[in-house]
Parts: sequence; structure tokens; C-alpha cells
Amino acid sequence: MIQVTPRIAIDPRELIETFVHASGPGGQNVNKVSSAVQLRFNVRFSPSLPEDVRARLVRLAGRRLTRDGDLVIVAQSHRTQARNRAEALERLFELIRQAAVPPVRRRATKPTKASKARHREAKSRRAMTKHMRGRPRED
Repeated sequence: MIQVTPRIAIDPRELIETFVHASGPGGQNVNKVSSAVQLRFNVRFSPSLPEDVRARLVRLAGRRLTRDGDLVIVAQSHRTQARNRAEALERLFELIRQAAVPPVRRRATKPTKASKARHREAKSRRAMTKHMRGRPRED
């Protein structure tokens, strides 16, 4: 089991890695070696994820989530398979860590009496400034 957070551990058998040709750096090497990593993790059917974390992870994944519920992460910025593999795993774990933290609920607040008074004063001062820009009246 791979420990992601203190309460979430993922079985390595849930991760599917595919190595493909990278389009990034590597020179002639890029045509010979499949160094890019495509990491798949099924979010919808993973027994490792609690229900609340799963829901937040689906929202965080966005376009990286397939219709089948697979989260697909592609890493191809490095020249070696090992570094791309480590980067893909770290990106997956970072997404799971973000999803593991519940969002802080916003507490509704009201403006204070003093702030309302300051706001009204600023508005009237601004209105007077604009009023003074007009043409002088002839009486």
C-alpha cells in the first residue's frame, strides 16, 4: 500500500501505467524510447478512497477524468521513464491530498454600522465632486 495521507492508502494494483513516445525533450532519443507515462487511476470504483474524498477528487480532476471514471495523468517533461513515472505519481498524490481536505465553509457576515457610515460618506463626497464638474448655473 502507498500511503498518500494519514487516512488514505492506495493499493499499487489500482494504478495502471502505460509508456508511450513523448513529444517533449530528448532529441533522437525521443523516437526510440517510450519515456512518457500515462497513469490511470479509477476514481469511481477505488476502494481506497472515502466517499467525500472521491466526490471532491472528481470535481478537481475536471477534463482529466474519463467517462469510465479513470483519472488520466500524462507526464512527459523528463527524458527518463523513471522521472516521468515519479512525476505522474506525485501529481496524482497531490490531487488526492487536495481532495482529502474538506473546504472551509464561508460564514456570512454583515457590514458594521461604522463601515456603512464610511461608505455613505465616501459616496456623498464622490457625488459632490462629480456635481461640481458640471456647468456653472446662471441665476
